[in-house]
Amino acid sequence: MLRAVEAAGWVHGRTSPNPWVGAVVVPTPSSGLPSEWFTGATAPPGGPHAEVMALAAAGARARGGTLYVTLEPCAHQGRTPPCTDAILASGVTRVVVAIADPDVQVDGKGIDILRSAGIEVEVGVAADVVTEQLAPYLAHRRTGRPWVVLKLAATLDGRIAAPDGTSQWITGDAARADAHRLRAVSDAVLVGAGTVRADNPSLTVRLPEDDPHFRGPNQQPARVVLGAAKAGAAVLPAQECSGPLGAILDDLGAQGMVQVLVEGGASVAHAFHTAGLVDRYVLYLAPALFGGDDARPLFAGPGAATIGDLWRGEVVSVTSLGGDIRVEFVPPGPSD
Repeated sequence: MLRAVEAAGWVHGRTSPNPWVGAVVVPTPSSGLPSEWFTGATAPPGGPHAEVMALAAAGARARGGTLYVTLEPCAHQGRTPPCTDAILASGVTRVVVAIADPDVQVDGKGIDILRSAGIEVEVGVAADVVTEQLAPYLAHRRTGRPWVVLKLAATLDGRIAAPDGTSQWITGDAARADAHRLRAVSDAVLVGAGTVRADNPSLTVRLPEDDPHFRGPNQQPARVVLGAAKAGAAVLPAQECSGPLGAILDDLGAQGMVQVLVEGGASVAHAFHTAGLVDRYVLYLAPALFGGDDARPLFAGPGAATIGDLWRGEVVSVTSLGGDIRVEFVPPGPSD
C-alpha cells in the first residue's frame, strides 16, 4: 500500500477534480516467474484511473492476484468506465483499499459491488497515511469547498515586509522553490488586489524541468484575485471575485477546484484566518529580524484581545530548507 501511496504522490496536482490515487497489483507467486509488482496512478482528467493503469501493466498476471489501491474504486460511468468493471474483468481475487470514497457517486458502492462478485475486500490498510495525502479531496467532496492552504513567509520577528513595502526576498532559494511546489499541487492561487498593485505577481509555477512538480505553460493553476486587477497586471488573465469569502469558496469548489493556495497579502490572510476558513497553514521563516515594530506584520487587522483568546493550532511538520524553516500547522480540532 505504501508503494501505491508513493505512486499517488507522483500525480498530485495533475488530476483535479479527480483524486490523486495510486494502485499496485501483486500477482500470485508463480514458479519460474520473477516476483514483480505493477504500479499505476491516476491520469489527468479523461484518462484512466489508477486501478486501470496498474491492471493494464499487469495484464494476464493480475488473474488470481491482489490489487492494492489508496481509494475505493469507482462504480459509476463518468469520463471513463467504472473501475469496478476493470477489476472484475481482470480476475484479481483480493482488493485492499486504504479508505472509502465519500463522493456521493461512490460512497461504498464500489466496495459492495466487488464483495457481491465474490472478491475479498479489505479496507483500512494505511488509512491514516492516505487520509492525510487525500485531505484536500476528502474535504472538497464532503463540503463542496476547496481545501484552503494559507502560505506565509516572514522573518523570525513575524514581519513580511519593510516599512516601505519592500519584501523581496525574505526567504532563500530553497524555500521559494518549495513554495512553487505548493503552487504546483494547488488548483488555484489567490491573492488580494492590493498585492497585485504592490508586487505585480504572476502567480505561476516556476520550477526547473527536471523537478517532479514542474508545470508547463498549459498546466498552471488558475489565478484568483479578490477585487479588480489593474489593466496589464502580470496576474491576468485571472478570475476577479468579490463578496463573502465563503461564497467565493463555494463557487471555486463548484468549478472543481480541490485546493486553493492563499498567498496574501496581510489583509487577505487576516480575513481567511479570522473567518476560520484555513485548513492548513504553511509558514516559511527566515533567520532575519527587522528589529522594530514598524515593519509589516503577517496579519493586518485586530487579533486576540487577551491571552485567553489566543489562537492555538497543532504543528504537523517542521522542515529545514537551506537557511530557512518551513512550519506546517493546522487549526485546533473540534474538541480543542
